[in-house]
Formats: sequence, structure tokens, C-alpha cells
Amino acid sequence: MTREMESHPDIIRMRERYEVAAANPAVQLADGLTLVAGLFLALSPWIVGFVNLGSLTMNNLVTGIAVALLALGFSSAFGRTYGIAWTAPLIGLWTIVAPWLIRGEAATAGAITTNVIVGAIIAVLGLVTVGMGMTRRRR
Repeated sequence: MTREMESHPDIIRMRERYEVAAANPAVQLADGLTLVAGLFLALSPWIVGFVNLGSLTMNNLVTGIAVALLALGFSSAFGRTYGIAWTAPLIGLWTIVAPWLIRGEAATAGAITTNVIVGAIIAVLGLVTVGMGMTRRRR
């Protein structure tokens, strides 16, 4: 049954359309920036210097790796990963509010500023990716 679905002409055409969308330079730029933002988020406790905030450090590491993996999926197989593109803006929003919602030590100004800026960048880039998927879906 799965083999039959993968070779269905509609599935093949849909994947081709998503591959064309992924070849767009603007989409490639968004994917690359999302990857860099995810890696920066993962490393931000050590770069900015709030590694002593254990819970926020772990949150940023895990969510940053998740964003980086999403970006790799979008750039290498957008036709297969567009269905989860909506998670990137949500992770961005979570990153913005995380310093206030995660229990533990009080977040520093550097941690809050970093999370708000990087979270907003991830949310916007995620919305660009979602928008590209929806644009291609409508055609």
C-alpha cells in the first residue's frame, strides 16, 4: 500500500512542486538563516554567558538543536517536511517567553534579550517557510 502511494502521480507532482519551491533563493536563504539561528540558540548560553541558568540553558540547547534539524529537513527534503513547518514559529514563540516561564534561577538581561531576539527571528523565518508551503499547496 505504501509503495502504491509513493508512486501515485499526484504525490509525485506535489513533491515536484515543493522541490521547485525549495530551489527558490529566498527559501534557501530562509532555511540557511533558520539553521544558523537554531545553532546560535543552542550555543547561546555559552556565547552570551548564562550557562549558570540550568533550566534555560537546557531549554535553549534542546530547542536550538530542534530548530537546526528542522532547517536541515526543510532544505534537503521540503516536499516531505512541509507538514511540520508550523512547528518552527511555535518554537520561536516559546523561545521568546521561555525566560519567564521556566522555573529556576531568575533570567539575566542577556538571557532575556537573546531569547527574545532569536525567538522572533525563528518565528519570522518559520512563518516564511509555512507561507511557502501554503503558496505551493494552493497552486
